[in-house]
Amino acid sequence: MIAALIESAKLILGFLPWFLFLFLPTDSWDRLRGAVVICLAASVLFSWKMLRKGFILQWATVAFFLFCALSLYGFRWVWLADHMGIIANGFLDGIIWFTVLTGKPFTLQYARAELPQEQWNDEGLIHSCRFIAIFWGMLLLVPIASEAFRLFYPHALPGRFSLFLSLSCIAIGSGYTMFYKHLKRRQREAMEKLSIAP
Repeated sequence: MIAALIESAKLILGFLPWFLFLFLPTDSWDRLRGAVVICLAASVLFSWKMLRKGFILQWATVAFFLFCALSLYGFRWVWLADHMGIIANGFLDGIIWFTVLTGKPFTLQYARAELPQEQWNDEGLIHSCRFIAIFWGMLLLVPIASEAFRLFYPHALPGRFSLFLSLSCIAIGSGYTMFYKHLKRRQREAMEKLSIAP
């Protein structure tokens, strides 16, 4: 159980700059620019080891916040600021779907970091990681839809609705990831016992 919690914590750590961006105030031009710089710094400082190992989620996160910092500070791109909710959610979900479609689900990199190299190409592992990544990709379509709705109907939803919805999706995704890994581990252990039994 503790090992599963540690694995989930590492996955959540990969999303840390996005969590910060969710919680930091971004309701004005200056606050948004400040939040982008903080998230850019966090994406490098807290993910240095993962960046050195070539984790796709971490490199894409750094690229996103660097692009936003250059756009907001260098070019004063107001349109980006006005649509940041849907752009940030869409980019994050796009990263996940990119890793799935290229056959390298982002979850596989986290799983391989915890396993000996001889298990890296196990078909069951790859299938499980792909399934979890697809689940996250589908789940994050919900905040994208919410932000798209807010573009057309900006006053239809309460101000904190987006935060609550995003946190709910994160909680559901994290809980499901832990449950699925635990289920697969139990199934694998049961199969090993059957193969050992006379």
